[in-house]
Amino acid sequence: MAKPIDILTIMVNTRKNLSAYAGTPPSDDQADRRIPDGPLYTGEEVLAILATGEAAIKLWTQKCMRDVQKYDMEPADVVDLVKIALNGGKFKGSQWCTNKPGGAWAACDSYQLFFRQWIETANKHMDVEYYVKFAIGRSGNMMLIISCHPPEER
Repeated sequence: MAKPIDILTIMVNTRKNLSAYAGTPPSDDQADRRIPDGPLYTGEEVLAILATGEAAIKLWTQKCMRDVQKYDMEPADVVDLVKIALNGGKFKGSQWCTNKPGGAWAACDSYQLFFRQWIETANKHMDVEYYVKFAIGRSGNMMLIISCHPPEER
């Protein structure tokens, strides 16, 4: 006869790493999230994934989804921004990011980039600054887009 369970303990792993980077996420939200010696992902790796098409990107955070919508971007625009970042952007650093409090983690590379864009309200082309942050997913065939936006006051 089976004994009843007096106490059931459920363990939730809040340190799950969904990125291809093999490191261990920080132990809590207050820990230093920086990862030294980046970039973590080579341009060749990222461009190979992006070459498979728009289906290879996943907007991973709610803020990223809102920003892509706010700035009227299509998936192809996000792919182009990552390509521009890799081909001429400035690497800003690598860090651990989470998609929500208590959620999974991804080891990300962050870039600043500039490009010319038609600005309807100005009726001309202007230089535009953007920031993108991304990770290669654990499977190696998906790009997790963490952020994609112009400079903003935080």
